[in-house]
Amino acid sequence: MFNRIHHIAIICSDYEKSKDFYVNKLGFKVLNEFYRAERKSYKLDLAINELYQIELFSFENPPERPSRPEAQGLRHLAFEVDDIQKEIERLNEQAIVTENIRIDEFTGKRFTFFSDPDGLPLELYEK
Repeated sequence: MFNRIHHIAIICSDYEKSKDFYVNKLGFKVLNEFYRAERKSYKLDLAINELYQIELFSFENPPERPSRPEAQGLRHLAFEVDDIQKEIERLNEQAIVTENIRIDEFTGKRFTFFSDPDGLPLELYEK
């Protein structure tokens, strides 16, 4: 039986730019940072409220992947927030563009999308 999601792995094209985005702009906590010389690859372990972990990887010349929300495969990563308007304002102050707020037709909850530096769709979903 599965217990929970252990981690989410993201491969970025520009390690320093993505590290800045996830750590300094989104506010995730750095748990560990490793450089694997034989792979020319960084691995950055990030925590969100000590609950979930994102592994941010860099590799030499990673192939591009379609990231449209309706592309086959992983659609987006969603982060729960208490006050969506406050988080949108915080992101916008850091020049992170967010879409207009939408309402989930099934739950009535508010949500919006934005992107990481590589265009990975990220979602804010109000608690």
